Amino acid sequence: MEREKTCCFTGHRAEKLPWRNDERAPGCLRLKAALADVLSSLYAGGVRHFICGMATGADMYFGEAVCALREEHPDVMLEAAVPFQGQEQRWDERWRRRYFRLAESCDKITVLHSAYTPTCMRDRNQYMVDASGVLVAVYNGERGGTQSTMLYAMRQGLEIIELSPDGQWRTV
Repeated sequence: MEREKTCCFTGHRAEKLPWRNDERAPGCLRLKAALADVLSSLYAGGVRHFICGMATGADMYFGEAVCALREEHPDVMLEAAVPFQGQEQRWDERWRRRYFRLAESCDKITVLHSAYTPTCMRDRNQYMVDASGVLVAVYNGERGGTQSTMLYAMRQGLEIIELSPDGQWRTV
């Protein structure tokens, strides 16, 4: 797949989002609606391949939004970029079920490492950025993996669409 037709995602896990695990919270609903709008806009611009890092929280929202977009547009491809085999094993049952349901919906699953390594998350993020022309990021301004991925994407020249947790978005 061509980079300019590929979009990857980075975002915070549930515990870093204001509503944590309450996905009925107004802020979460606004964020999910904004994600759907951004994905529709990207599709209209020619993006067909979407890569999800498969973490809890915003990654799952993104992957599920891509699945919803694919219901309208069957040419949409969803790829899971998994940092290491078994990443979901220490999650609670609710997140594990969601992970496996999303993985079953993916057209492609790329596993970067057979076991956890100190660099596996960074390797996953760099893989996604290196394969993409656009990065969508749910970012609250804090230091961490989301910020590092955004900085790497900037250095690689990607278009970056930044969504704040309240659903406001802008192109960086």
